[in-house]
Amino acid sequence: MSYDRDHSSLFVPPSTQDHIQGVLGATVVLVMYGDYQCSQSANVYRLIKVIQRQLSVSLGEDYLCFIFRHFPQIQTHSHAQRAAEAAEAVAVQGQFWQMHNTLFDCQQELGNSYLVEYANNLGLDISQFLQHMCKQVHIQRINEDIESGLHSGVTTAPALFINGIRYTGCWNIKQLMAAIVTASH
Repeated sequence: MSYDRDHSSLFVPPSTQDHIQGVLGATVVLVMYGDYQCSQSANVYRLIKVIQRQLSVSLGEDYLCFIFRHFPQIQTHSHAQRAAEAAEAVAVQGQFWQMHNTLFDCQQELGNSYLVEYANNLGLDISQFLQHMCKQVHIQRINEDIESGLHSGVTTAPALFINGIRYTGCWNIKQLMAAIVTASH
């Protein structure tokens, strides 16, 4: 399968199948391909959280929709795939964003025992969580995210798309905020 590495637009449009904060009909839709063990992914996600708060206050909650898609880089991050699986295993129990935040906050501790501890701290059905992890129930979902990223020209995480167009600017609040606001015009 070949991919256009220069492709700068989102191949798979945002949908209700994605992990979403906000509404799909928002003025600006921001899609992030990320890796839970990648420090740059965690830093970009922290920037996005600050931007979300600022834009929500100044422009309303329907202004920005944030979507996270998995792009574990297993060749360099040995725990990234299992962390993504854990996020999906808790998503079934309605706690994706809580686990998502925990995984980025604790990315130095993503071994299996830590993943179980994080799920337990969320008060989840641990038996169900363990079954999903052991049977790798969510691998297909993660692979679909990876494939959609590859089709969009993503080769490494993090990667951002603002209203379907690849963001290639600097990873700082000022420039990312400017790109988001510009995309709304």
